[in-house]
Amino acid sequence: MIENSISAIRFLWVVCLPLLLAPGWATAEDSLWTSVPQGKADTWPAWRGPTGDGVSTGDDLPTQWSATENIAWQTSLDGWGDSTPAIVGDQIFLTLQNEANELRLLRLNASTGKPEWNILVDTAEPPRKAPRRSSQKFHNLHNMASPSPVVSGDYVVAHFGNGLLATYTHDGKEVWRHNLQTEFGGYTIWWGHANSPVVFDGLVISVCMQDSLADLRDEPVESYVVAHDLKTGEQRWLTKRMPEGTAEELDAYTTPLLVEKNGQTQLVIMGGNALDAYDPRTGKQLWYLPKLVGGRTVTGPVLGEGTIFTTRGMRQPLLAVPLADFQGEVPQKAIEWTVEKSTPDTPSPVFYHGMLFTVTDDGIAHCYDADSGKLLWRERLGGNFKASPVAADGKVYFLNIDGKCTVVAAKDEYQELAVNELPDTTIASPAIAGGKIFLRGKTYLYCIGK
Repeated sequence: MIENSISAIRFLWVVCLPLLLAPGWATAEDSLWTSVPQGKADTWPAWRGPTGDGVSTGDDLPTQWSATENIAWQTSLDGWGDSTPAIVGDQIFLTLQNEANELRLLRLNASTGKPEWNILVDTAEPPRKAPRRSSQKFHNLHNMASPSPVVSGDYVVAHFGNGLLATYTHDGKEVWRHNLQTEFGGYTIWWGHANSPVVFDGLVISVCMQDSLADLRDEPVESYVVAHDLKTGEQRWLTKRMPEGTAEELDAYTTPLLVEKNGQTQLVIMGGNALDAYDPRTGKQLWYLPKLVGGRTVTGPVLGEGTIFTTRGMRQPLLAVPLADFQGEVPQKAIEWTVEKSTPDTPSPVFYHGMLFTVTDDGIAHCYDADSGKLLWRERLGGNFKASPVAADGKVYFLNIDGKCTVVAAKDEYQELAVNELPDTTIASPAIAGGKIFLRGKTYLYCIGK
């Protein structure tokens, strides 16, 4: 009996060992790329949350609310902007621009909504009627308070569409400031600079992607990625980013995404007809996937189970690029699948529970199988959308610009859980922290809680 058992074990070991060592099996060396956390799981320290992908680990979140139901508090804002609030612990940091064209950074109490301080950072008027292709002008749907603030440790980083980049302590003391337009040249993006910074390993990393004007002048305007020391403001590196393309194709309003595998971190950027990655410590370009011709890019990239999902801009195809150990130019065959039609122009996708959720600007929501790109369901929600959907607690939250939020079960069949409305204009994307949902309207900041 014992000899038979030993023989059986030997047989299984001989049969299974080659399978365990075969390519494609998940080992420590073959682990998937993952998003790099920017803060604790149940916080919202930056644009699109702790991992930059619109997903929160929070649970027991509210499903239903109205102007009179499940509103923990609402605070009037003397000014507006499309930036997402950054929430850490009992503190909320928010940027806005008021009627006097003051660019301000606020701290509010997350439990009560009470403002704790309100700092004048700069003054600037968003140009609305600038000559075409000479300098930036701002679309009417946003102003200079579109880049979202970032909280990292003891510091808060604020960025505005006039190029002002500044860092503050939590008690509102300014640490340093730069103006990227003053130092690197005026923005030539068509509809107003709106990229949010990210923080990695003590570096504040900012991106500028804009019309090169190469067909109009001898020396093209440069796009770039730049890193400053979080504590001192000293410039650590500057990398030019000059992909192929012309005019508005080179404009991008996206925020970089930090991903990591086996201790290697990459800064992934989408825009200007290209998807590429950089070493965030040095600024060295690691790889690039060119010829993703579309138009100006607003939808940012997200990562799910080792795959980057993004769009080519201006309602061009949605695509999936499984990350490998890329070096240099990446061939087009690296694209695993594409969706050609009904893709978003502005809202970024969200990956959740093995599925990819998107919503078009005219309100058509989609759910795809993330492995194959197969459409699982399609539903017209109604209204116009600019905010990116967020996911948590087994739900996906789709917020349109008229204060209407459709809550859907994160399933492969469409299941509407609730439709909630607030009397406000909501262009900023939702934030989730501490078991509550924070919605920024043009008039109020709302805390949704049971």
